[in-house]
Amino acid sequence: MTSRPLGPFSINPVGLGCMNMMHAYNEPISEAESETLLNRALDLGYNFLDTATIYGVGESERRIGKFLKHRRDEFVLASKCVLGFENGKRILDARPETIKAQCEASLDRLQTDVIDLYYMHRPDPNVPLEDSVGALADLVAEGKIKTIGLSEMSADMLRQAHAVHPIVAMQSEYSLIVRNPEIAVMEACRELGTTLVAFSPVGRGMFSQVPLDPAKYWEGDMRRGFFPRLAEPHFSENQKLLPMAREMADTLGCTLPQLAIAWTLAKGEEVVAIPGTKDIAHLEDNFGALTVDLSPDQVAKLDAHFAPEAISGPRYNARGQASVTTECYSFEALA
Repeated sequence: MTSRPLGPFSINPVGLGCMNMMHAYNEPISEAESETLLNRALDLGYNFLDTATIYGVGESERRIGKFLKHRRDEFVLASKCVLGFENGKRILDARPETIKAQCEASLDRLQTDVIDLYYMHRPDPNVPLEDSVGALADLVAEGKIKTIGLSEMSADMLRQAHAVHPIVAMQSEYSLIVRNPEIAVMEACRELGTTLVAFSPVGRGMFSQVPLDPAKYWEGDMRRGFFPRLAEPHFSENQKLLPMAREMADTLGCTLPQLAIAWTLAKGEEVVAIPGTKDIAHLEDNFGALTVDLSPDQVAKLDAHFAPEAISGPRYNARGQASVTTECYSFEALA
């Protein structure tokens, strides 16, 4: 598969989401394991790395800076602001002065002079979007960031922000079990020339080659309750959809994660995917999705089988849903 545009950059359509090293699922990996993982990613051809201030309370950024500063010209670097931390506690703050302070801190942790793509990680209902995007535009003018992105926001918010400054990327969860960008965000991306950066294309592990087992989730794993589709009673219902996908993957001679990622990329030239992992074997397998070529008929079969209404449970719990403005389907019910 050929490279795809991300604003002024050209990247491989499979990038690396850097949340998993320190955050959300299972126990964080060691510094040595991070160094091996990150350098192996660049060796394989990953040239888009996506992190955030909040991942590991800055630790994901710090490790990227520490272990990849000597290879900085080999990859497009993305990070995020607004979701941050003070005194080790999570905050949501999109005031211009906070965005600029978070950027300075990220630059320091990342050991770089400029961040290629800097997203608003979440909308802040207490700050006008135009003010926040204006602060990001100031950072572009100052040469501290090159481009601006949004994350987990609606099509209307994308258009609203784009009217202030070009938005080159909208990051949204998008996978066979999360189809919400298809409601409106994807069309807005096509309209504005914005890249859809699809996170969790392997369904937060739902499409792992080795079947996921909720009983083995780490104590702090967010899948225990923050993502209802990955916990009972919904998990078992969603597992019933997988045999069809496994059969198709076997027919194609690929793994189930590769099939899931390839489906995401097949949904449009404006889409890139950023599966995350802390495992070298998974890192290599995910990148292999670039060799999987799905026919229009196969894509259509997956579309129908994993229709949004066939998925059990809401995407987020009530607390998580309250923090995003990505459009919902009418039949989605909060936990």
